[in-house]
Amino acid sequence: METDKALILAEGLYNSTDGKTAHGLVRKSLRYKIAGVIDSTLAGHDAGEVLDGRPRGIKIYASLEEALEEHPDTKCLIIGVATPGGKLPDLYREIVKRAILRGLNIVNGLHEFLSDDPELSSLARQVGVEIIDVRKIYYNMRIFYTGRIKEVKALKVVVIGTDSAIGKRTVAHMVTDELNARGVKAVFVGTGQTAWMQGAKYVFVLDSVINDFVPGVLEDVVWRAYVEEKPKVIVVPGQGSLLHPVFPGSYEILNLLKPEVVILQHAPGRKTLDGFPEYPVPPLEKYLKLIEIITDRRVFAITINTENLSPDEAREAARELEAEYGIPVVIPLLESVGRIVDLMLESFPELGGGRRKALSVLTR
Repeated sequence: METDKALILAEGLYNSTDGKTAHGLVRKSLRYKIAGVIDSTLAGHDAGEVLDGRPRGIKIYASLEEALEEHPDTKCLIIGVATPGGKLPDLYREIVKRAILRGLNIVNGLHEFLSDDPELSSLARQVGVEIIDVRKIYYNMRIFYTGRIKEVKALKVVVIGTDSAIGKRTVAHMVTDELNARGVKAVFVGTGQTAWMQGAKYVFVLDSVINDFVPGVLEDVVWRAYVEEKPKVIVVPGQGSLLHPVFPGSYEILNLLKPEVVILQHAPGRKTLDGFPEYPVPPLEKYLKLIEIITDRRVFAITINTENLSPDEAREAARELEAEYGIPVVIPLLESVGRIVDLMLESFPELGGGRRKALSVLTR
């Protein structure tokens, strides 16, 4: 896979949930070698340390020019934010133009297609660089449901969340990596633009596909992953949140795949839905009941996002939730996901695999 050196543009937003694309790429990137992040408000810091206290050798720069001075062989600028409505922040436009003039390809996951922008596309043609709108790749995908999802015999694991931008994809990666480390072949199937940028082999962008074709496209990518890789487990992160009035999502994934394992990512320290303070986070009970109705199975485990919580507060929240609901509650940031995989191997002995010391904590 191509590993061009890339900078991530997250000016003013890296230390916010809008910076989730940048967060995902700082944590894991196979398609691009991440050279740095641009956000003048955090210049000089390590991007990993800002994200979750774990240095990753990815520096945050005050400007594009400062970053290019240290990394003149950079090939791409990635728009590292996911803004409400998917619009390019006004402040970013000039930076994108300067990047094009410096000969950088632009990688964009926003709903706003920069390749359709007359000024930017004209500039890119003049300079001879490419603008990749990731969502555009899937915009006209037309695959209708066939029923062959029933041929997929791998265990299906879906990670959904009580809110958007809460860590579903990160937990899905961690579960996949932990299973593979135990000798249980698992394949990650991405459902969003960041997963594509990270280099996921099997991926589509759910909210770029016309709704009528979402089940068919999802079925197709999961089926191909099963046929081509022959995994024992397929892990799929959800999108948005079942009860989010603005970013509803994951129903199609749960309803089509009918996963044997559903992991619910929750942030006890988050009181209102991401970006919408007028909407309180619905009670956890609603999600648990809804998931059981859709899948005919209880939630297998709850994972905790430690946002706004100290480690002790997160552990106390986990203890309380586990005692209240009788469902295993794990804090991936603090303890990885080894306990969840232990329980999966016990519950589904046909997977084989074995116990091992859990992988080191990679993400929050």
